[in-house]
This record gives sequence, structure tokens and C-alpha cells, in this order.
Amino acid sequence: MAAPKLRPDRTFTLMFAVMLTVAVGNTALQSVLPALGRTLGVTDSVVAAVFSVSALMWVVAAPFWANRSDRHGRRAMILLGMAGFCAAQLLVGMFLLAGINGWISGTATFVLLVGGRMLYGMFGSAAPPAVQAIVAGRTTRAQRTRALALLASAFGLGTILGPAIAPYLVLGHVGAIEIGLAGPAFFALVLGGVVGIAVARMLPHSAGELPAHGAASAYPSIGGQPTGASVTAATGERGERVGFFDHRIRVWVIVGLVMGHAQAMTGQAIGFLVIDRLGLPPMEALAPTGLVLMMGAGAALLVQWGLIPLLDLTPPTLVRVGLVIAAIGCAALALATSLYGIATAYALSAMGFGFVRPGYTAGASLAVGAAAQSSVAGKITSVNGASFVLGPSIGVGLYELSRPLPYLTAAAALVVLIGYAVLTLRPSAHGPSAGPE
Repeated sequence: MAAPKLRPDRTFTLMFAVMLTVAVGNTALQSVLPALGRTLGVTDSVVAAVFSVSALMWVVAAPFWANRSDRHGRRAMILLGMAGFCAAQLLVGMFLLAGINGWISGTATFVLLVGGRMLYGMFGSAAPPAVQAIVAGRTTRAQRTRALALLASAFGLGTILGPAIAPYLVLGHVGAIEIGLAGPAFFALVLGGVVGIAVARMLPHSAGELPAHGAASAYPSIGGQPTGASVTAATGERGERVGFFDHRIRVWVIVGLVMGHAQAMTGQAIGFLVIDRLGLPPMEALAPTGLVLMMGAGAALLVQWGLIPLLDLTPPTLVRVGLVIAAIGCAALALATSLYGIATAYALSAMGFGFVRPGYTAGASLAVGAAAQSSVAGKITSVNGASFVLGPSIGVGLYELSRPLPYLTAAAALVVLIGYAVLTLRPSAHGPSAGPE
């Protein structure tokens, strides 16, 4: 059966909305949690644990749901994912409401919050693989990469919109109950409910899709812009299986793992840095924090959507150039004392990471033949997600010891990685690259 031509039809719009909702709901909450932790008197490392646990559940569950969507239907997996997303946001909102109004202690609030975030990671990850499979199955092979890249851009857009709208979602009182910083969670609940209902009512049970398979998507986190790996995983033929330590991709995996941890360490401590360096009360730091995060996400997407296609650099060059820029940005963050300085330094580091991420993704793809493309893409997606499991806790833990420490540590690690990249990275000639996402 011939697939329909690629166009912004109703089904694609629904799928784009699902991906955007999952990303916006996550990053909006992430941008306000540092202020919430300071308001409730919780240590910064406890706040970081909320990020880490959610990412861990996503990394573990996403491959499971990707395989299950191939056997039990895409529509059912999307509805399950949106139901899990809404349930998680409801629990998070209620727990935050209890903490903000003093019904439970700050520590108890964040302990319960970990449970709600685990639910997000476990079930929110069910929707993206099925979404990608539906879009892949409704396009020809020639159209597929472009369609999935456009779809995955919803995650990147979500990293901008989430922090942008979060300060406006901090609500006042409803009677005697203060909503406050629980607002973003309840907004995400309403948004997820609307999108979920639209999917249930408008997405057909079977649209005559061409054969396609689901692929796990990386955790939608602040600083975790897509790299193209999930596009390759969803479009590549399933054949040769490649391990993480395979000699062909080992160098690229090491680059991705070290770079990813450096980015997670620095990005998740930004909210605390804005509060402390500017000397602001937590609630007054929400808008500046959102501005800094928006500039970082915008800089990374500018690189991936504009500069990389324009410059047409090889993967090793992308990695080396990006590492240099990111190292300078991280070092500048350690020294920045004004909002302008913090925002500029963070944008510079994000720009560098924006070069590196597609670089090591394409490099790993080019290192193997056509039969191994899907397997390698799955490994790169896992590396991208794994960076946000320990990275936030490491970064915030170092921040508690000394405010410049996570940024100086990240800069030092990137400098070492630059030397490693110069000595080891070489262009490869196998297979297609992952392409921009």
C-alpha cells in the first residue's frame, strides 16, 4: 500500500502535540524545582534526586515500551503514555500543594515527589516510541527521516517553551489554598488531558500504516536536545547487533557519555546558581532562571537546525569545535556574577554541546554498516538518557561543596575530552549519518 505524501495532516498534528506535551510538562517543572526546594527548606541534592530518578525510570522503561508498541498497537501505547503522564502530573501537583500549604514537611514533599516523578518516567516514556512508529508507517522511506526529524523537533521546542511559560504558571490562592509553584504541574495535567482526549477521539485504530517499528526516545530534559539517534533507530533495518564497547563505536560512546554528564551537571544546577549569584529570593528568581534556560535551549537549537547544515562539518570536527566552545562556556559560568553573564555563558556552553551531540551521533552511525544502524542508534539514545541519571546529582552535589565547582569540573573534563578527541576521532566511511533532528 502506498503511503500518503508528507503533509501536516491531522494525525501528524496529533503526534506532534503528544511529543510537545511530554517535553513541555517535564521541562516546565524542572525549571521551578530549584526555587521550590529553597522555599521549602530542602537541600539542593534532594531536589537533584527528583531529576535523576525520573531519568532513570525513563531510560529503563523506554526500550520496553518501544518493543511493546510493535506487538500491541501504537494507539494503545500512546493512550497509556498520556494516561501515565497525567497521573504523574496530578500526583506531583497534589504533593506540591501539600508542601506549599504546610500540610506536610518539605522533606516529605520531595520524598513523595520522587514517587510521582518515577511514574512519569515509567509511563510517560510509552508514548514517544509509538508516536514515531505511526509517523514512520505513514510515510515512504524517502520521506521518513524528514518526517521523524520534524516530529522530534517537538522535544527541542519543548525545552524552550517549558522554561518560558513556567514563571507565568505560578498561581495565587484558591480560597484559603495557595497554588503557587504547583501551577506548572496542574497546567501540564490539563494540557496532557486535552491532548489525550484528542488522541482517543481523533486517532484511528488503524490507518493502514506501512511496516515500521518503535524506537526509544531520549529523556526530554533541560539541555537534552535531540541528536538524531531516535530517527535512525526508528527508520533503520533491524539486523546486526552492536554492543556499547564495540571497537567501531567505543570512542563515540565515551565522547557522548562524558559530554552528556558535563551538560547534565551544569544545566541542572543553573536554577540554584541564578538564585545565589544574583542574591534573589527563590520566587523572584523564576523569571531570570527561565530566561537563562531559554537562551541555552535556543542557542543549541540554532546550532542544530541552522549552523550545522550550513557549515557541513565532519563528525570529528563537530565534536572538537563543540567541546572547545562548551569548555569556554562552562568556565565562564564558574565566574559569571550577573544575569547577563550567566545567560551568555550558559548559551555559549549550550551552543558547544549543540555541536557535539549530533557530531558523536553521526560519527557512531558512520562507523558501522547499514545492518547495524538501528542497533547503534539505540545505544546512542541510551547514552543520551543515562547522562541525566547521575549527572544532575553529581553536579548539584559539587555545587553544595562550592558554587563554581560543577562548572570548573565540567570544563576540566571537557578539556581532557578535547585531547582524547584530537588523538582518537577519525572520519568513517560506512553507512549514512544520523542526520539533524
